[in-house]
Amino acid sequence: MPTRSSSQSSNDIVALGELLIDFTEYGISEAGNRLFEQNPGGAPANMLTAATKLGSKTAFIGKVGSDMHGEFLRKTLADAGIDTSNLILDPEVFTTLAFVALSDMGEREFSFARKPGADTRLKPEDIDYDLIERSRVFHFGSLSLTDHPAIEATMSAVEFARDSSLVVTYDPNYRPSLWESQAKAEVMMKMPLEYVDILKVADNEFELITGETDYVTGLKLLEMKGIGCVVVTLGADGALVSVKGQQEKIAVPDVSVVDTTGAGDAFFGSFINRFLNSGLSVDGMTLDSAIEFARYANSAASICITRRGAIPAMPTLAEVEAFKAKHYG
Repeated sequence: MPTRSSSQSSNDIVALGELLIDFTEYGISEAGNRLFEQNPGGAPANMLTAATKLGSKTAFIGKVGSDMHGEFLRKTLADAGIDTSNLILDPEVFTTLAFVALSDMGEREFSFARKPGADTRLKPEDIDYDLIERSRVFHFGSLSLTDHPAIEATMSAVEFARDSSLVVTYDPNYRPSLWESQAKAEVMMKMPLEYVDILKVADNEFELITGETDYVTGLKLLEMKGIGCVVVTLGADGALVSVKGQQEKIAVPDVSVVDTTGAGDAFFGSFINRFLNSGLSVDGMTLDSAIEFARYANSAASICITRRGAIPAMPTLAEVEAFKAKHYG
């Protein structure tokens, strides 16, 4: 385990994980071929961008290729105001690419170029542990748990964050083509749960990490692992928040869906931003406070899905507050 320093907090959120290109389907060429638009993406980076646009001070830990895509991604994060001092551009591997086809309803189908992708090559010794310690929240997802050495890097950072008394937040994402089997995915996605303080999980991934289809039963199991707050995102049905054995569903208004990419990340970035602004600890969070955070988060996600891409679609604080005032009061 790396040693800890006595430096003061300088970031609200530091996130570790994948930073990649989403080549999102964008019409048909004159020759009749599908066109794909280059969009910056990767769930942890998306989440950070959402929080940054709402006023959080953030930093990203990860690896991209030393190529045209990696430099584009580095510049994108830097331009968004995210600290990229621990974003490594590696000349030995290529930046991960995800090709995203969209249905008429804006739902996504993924095809990855990641064999290996740069994000999977992050090593424990690549991590700036001082950057983690000088933060309030450490955030990660499950795609950095698919391959070595990123698995070891992720768990080293998670354990260090917990040892340093940061709030640990986790957003497991299941992309079948990136795992050797669903059984392996379930094992690896569950592995970090004992370190987690706040968990966001999509409805279609809930059974993978709990083994339960019933929300009340599954949420009870997660609470028994010591997770202080769980949010289940329900797509068009909104979100279910759970704190101290109490649950409440928060509905979302109807909006015109263009692209759902990044919606969950917009939700969680906003949720954590509001949590930090509240001054509450995880133990001090109540169901009522979590409901209020989720209303902001639903507002951010609702705006995001009316736009193309993930990082470019993240709303500003003024936009979120206006949407919330209109739909939630």
